[in-house]
Amino acid sequence: MKTVSVALLVLIVMSGQLNADNHSATNDKITLIVDDTSEVLVKGFIAPIGDAVSDDFKDWDALTNLRVAEPEKRYPASVFQSFLPVKPVSVGEFWVLDMTGVVTLLKQLHPNPNLSMHINAGDSLGLWACLRAYNDKFADIVFRVHAEFKLGEGWFTPSQFTGHLVIDRLKGKVSFFEMYVPEGPVNFDVKRMLYGMGIAGAGYCSKMELRAGTQDLLENLEFTEAITQEAAERALILRFYKSQHINWMPFDQVLEMAQTQQKPIHVISIDGPLTDESC
Repeated sequence: MKTVSVALLVLIVMSGQLNADNHSATNDKITLIVDDTSEVLVKGFIAPIGDAVSDDFKDWDALTNLRVAEPEKRYPASVFQSFLPVKPVSVGEFWVLDMTGVVTLLKQLHPNPNLSMHINAGDSLGLWACLRAYNDKFADIVFRVHAEFKLGEGWFTPSQFTGHLVIDRLKGKVSFFEMYVPEGPVNFDVKRMLYGMGIAGAGYCSKMELRAGTQDLLENLEFTEAITQEAAERALILRFYKSQHINWMPFDQVLEMAQTQQKPIHVISIDGPLTDESC
């Protein structure tokens, strides 16, 4: 199992916070709907993860033999309406996803998804989306979902599911869809109940995703109104984690700033990320 190096983060207590909503490129609002009569073929993938876990989990078949439940499945387009806002939105605007369609899709990966999470995760619970961009024909929605899967006597918790939903606005069709666990040295957390005790660990899965269509469409589109992918992802992180509203400072800058501003220094040592559920 790969490990995360201990990181030393330092912050200066400051007033104010980052503005998560100051991303709109326009006040123009658009309505997003899909044609309920159409269908979408979604392909699912889970790469083997047996080599990425510690010895405590090597004999746990539910984890080491985790495979996609249905490699291919057709859905009515109405399932993807769960990813769309119930009212007109502008670029940079956010909304909460309807969990019904999200759970339906996650069951293609594994039959027991859970959006509530077995651990009291506080603000990190949820599923949010943002209108990143649009033109006269297409709209690109970026989303982030936190979910886990019940594996017999334990739980498998990906760091996050992120992705895109591209809608053909003229036809009401799903042109492209991806929902995946991002790469990283560690991108899942796992907990197994064994002999009345909970054993926790983490690991790396090279591929866990659902996909419809090809990404070439998204890469070749030019939009009339847009925010960057980075801005959308950053704003979504702020929806999940209050810790990201803090003005975190690197160690080589904090002493000078503390002396200048005459403010105390708080030092926190961590052994995992602050921006996902992988540990």
